[in-house]
Amino acid sequence: MAEELAVLRQKSFQQLAECFSRFIPKYLLRPSVDKEHSRQRVFSKANTFWAFFSQIIDADGGCKEVVRKLQAYLSIHALKLPASSTSAYCQARQKLSADLLVDILNHTANRVDSMPERGFLHGRRVVVVDGTGVSMPDTPANQEVWPQQSQQKEGCGFPTARICACFSLATGGLLSYKIGNKKSAELPLFRQQWDTFCEGDVFLGDKGFCSYYDLASLKAHKVDSVITLARRHPVKAADAKRIFGENDLLVSWPKPVWNKRLAYSREDWEALPKQFNVRQIHVTATAPGFRTQSFYIITTLTDAVKYSAEELADLYLQRWNVELFFRDIKTTMGMDILRCKTPEMVEKEIIMHFIVYNSIRMLMYEAAEETGTDPDRISFKGTLQALRQWEPHLNHARISKRKRAQVISRLYEAIAEEEVPLRPDRSEPRCVKRRPKPYQLLSKARHLMKETKHRDKYRAKKP
Repeated sequence: MAEELAVLRQKSFQQLAECFSRFIPKYLLRPSVDKEHSRQRVFSKANTFWAFFSQIIDADGGCKEVVRKLQAYLSIHALKLPASSTSAYCQARQKLSADLLVDILNHTANRVDSMPERGFLHGRRVVVVDGTGVSMPDTPANQEVWPQQSQQKEGCGFPTARICACFSLATGGLLSYKIGNKKSAELPLFRQQWDTFCEGDVFLGDKGFCSYYDLASLKAHKVDSVITLARRHPVKAADAKRIFGENDLLVSWPKPVWNKRLAYSREDWEALPKQFNVRQIHVTATAPGFRTQSFYIITTLTDAVKYSAEELADLYLQRWNVELFFRDIKTTMGMDILRCKTPEMVEKEIIMHFIVYNSIRMLMYEAAEETGTDPDRISFKGTLQALRQWEPHLNHARISKRKRAQVISRLYEAIAEEEVPLRPDRSEPRCVKRRPKPYQLLSKARHLMKETKHRDKYRAKKP
């Protein structure tokens, strides 16, 4: 009985390890020598990590879901069920070190980055960067680190965090991230991730990253950039240094004038060249549904023979994929609204979402390789749905290794079975079809708010 209980303690939460243990090193999840997670309990370090992992992929995502899963697993073996309280699990989750989760995330980032590159630009790795925001429970601790917008009244808003992340355009894997608050712009957060880039990489970003300092600094490290023009007027053909085509110019950017409001020091400003040559490409969108009908691409890829204007325009249109990457993390996996009530746990929750995201991306690639399917045609949401249903069947106590391998193989087949249709130039309007409910808006703190009795006297505001 003691031996069986020991097996249950080790395996009751580790069904997912059967799929992802190749991506996440086991040595990082070994019991600690002393202090936290040094004793072999039901919520050991490995069990707590995989329970947290399972909590992220579950449709509900609550801590109670983990406890119910443990109770269901133990009931099969006629063992005494633990209490329904989530206290033990929450305490074990708090003991998981943030540094441990960062190490695991870095490992998954390296693994997903080592996948075979299909290449978007002559085999060079393209790193696409963008920012997004997430909200969390309205607690004093969260408000102190991530305060809400100043326009909102106390008790009526939520703390919001700003995240800037770097993704591999070819694989969709998350390579690095930085978290800030409402005062943190995307550009300063991006500068903290320059070590993500390697020599020969191509940085792809929107107009929020159009900066003389960043383009010149990345070029000095042999990293090229493709962005859209902002905060500068386009140069006319008469003032260009060279004309490659009707809408393709080689222009010279002068160094901006120094002022104290710049985010970098005067020494860094003085180290910049007095002028910097870039290509300016005017692109006109012909597909219907685009919000912007024409825009200017700025790039440090000045070889017009090797990198044609059409090729760079097509590359920039692929930038939309980063919006889909964030949609997978925030909407499909549910990171848009976080659950944890302290800044320490909020950070762990964000890191855990990124670990799960990278792991699912690698699972999609393995499924594509085994079935001969194009990874771009595999649905992220479909993979997550299949994983949710296969999870309970991966780690039965009496299942053989051969049978488990067959189950995983059929999981791969199910993942690759339903391909996402190719929809080139599909219109993606940022609109809401569902109408809001006709409820009164919370305009005061909860204990001060009085609900209007006649709801027909007001209308819900449009989102």
